[in-house]
Amino acid sequence: MRILFTGGSGKAGRHAVSYLVEKGHRVLNVDRVPLDLPGVENRLADVTDAGQMFDVMASYAGFDELEPGEGVPKFDAVVHFAAVPRLLLTSDNECYRVNTIGTYNVIDAAVKFGVRKIIFASSETTYGVCFADGERKPDYLPIDEEHPVIPEDSYAMSKVANEVTARSFQRRSGFDIYGLRINNVIEPHEYEQDFPAYLADASLRRRNIFAYIDARDLGQMVDRCLQTDGLGFEIFNVSNDDHSVAASTSELTETYYQGVPCREMGLTETFYSNDKAKRLLGFRPEYSWRMYLGG
Repeated sequence: MRILFTGGSGKAGRHAVSYLVEKGHRVLNVDRVPLDLPGVENRLADVTDAGQMFDVMASYAGFDELEPGEGVPKFDAVVHFAAVPRLLLTSDNECYRVNTIGTYNVIDAAVKFGVRKIIFASSETTYGVCFADGERKPDYLPIDEEHPVIPEDSYAMSKVANEVTARSFQRRSGFDIYGLRINNVIEPHEYEQDFPAYLADASLRRRNIFAYIDARDLGQMVDRCLQTDGLGFEIFNVSNDDHSVAASTSELTETYYQGVPCREMGLTETFYSNDKAKRLLGFRPEYSWRMYLGG
C-alpha cells in the first residue's frame, strides 16, 4: 500500500514505519523533523496548517513517481500519529490545540481526497487514570473499549475529542476510520534500561495500568488495521498480553484494586484488554519483557 504517515519520526511512529516498510508498504513520512530510514521519503510539514495537509495529501512520495507521467498517485491509507506526545511538554492549551486541530486537518484532507482507510493514534490516557491528579481507579477490570473516558488533563481531553471528530467524519464518508488507544510504548532497548526498576517496584506502573505495548507490536497493529476492511468506525486498545511488572494479576488486584469489579483473569493477563483487536483484526502480540529479562 501507498501510505501517508504523520509523526513517523517520533518514538512510536518510527518503529511503526519501519515495520510497515519491512512488510512492503511504501511510506511517506510527514513530520517536522525527518526520519532517517532507508526507503522512506520525508515531507516536512505542520499538521496544524490545513493548507500544508491538503498539499501533502496530493504529493509525490519520491522522484521515481514522476517517471510514469500519469500525475500524482493516490494514497491508499493515512496513518496519523503526529501530536504533542504527552502532558507537561507545552502549555496545556497548546497541547490541546495542536492535537485536535492537527487531527481534524489530517482526517479532513484524507476524506476529501478519497482516502478510504484512516488510522489515528488515541491513547490509554483517555480512561482518566494516567494523568489524574491523585489516584483514579478503573471502574472495572480489565479495561476494555467500553470503559468510560472522562479524563482531567488537556492531552487526554484532546484524544477524546479526536475520537469524536473521527467518528463524525466516518459517519459522513462511510470510510474505515480506526482509532488506536495506545498503551505505554516500549522500545526494545528500554527493557534492560527501565524494567529492572519496574520489577523492583510495581507501583511505578500504576498510572499505566501496569500495561505496555512493544513498539514492534504496535507496528503489527497498524498493519493489521491496514489489512482489515469494512469495520467503519472502531476504537481499539493496543497492549501486550502481560503486565509490565513481575507481580501476578491476583497480587496486583489485591494490592492496588481492592473493591474494583474484576472478572476471572489469567496469571499474568494484562489489565488493559486487547481482546477486541485480537477478535476483529487478528492482532497477535509477539514480544514480552520476559524475552529480555526472564521471569
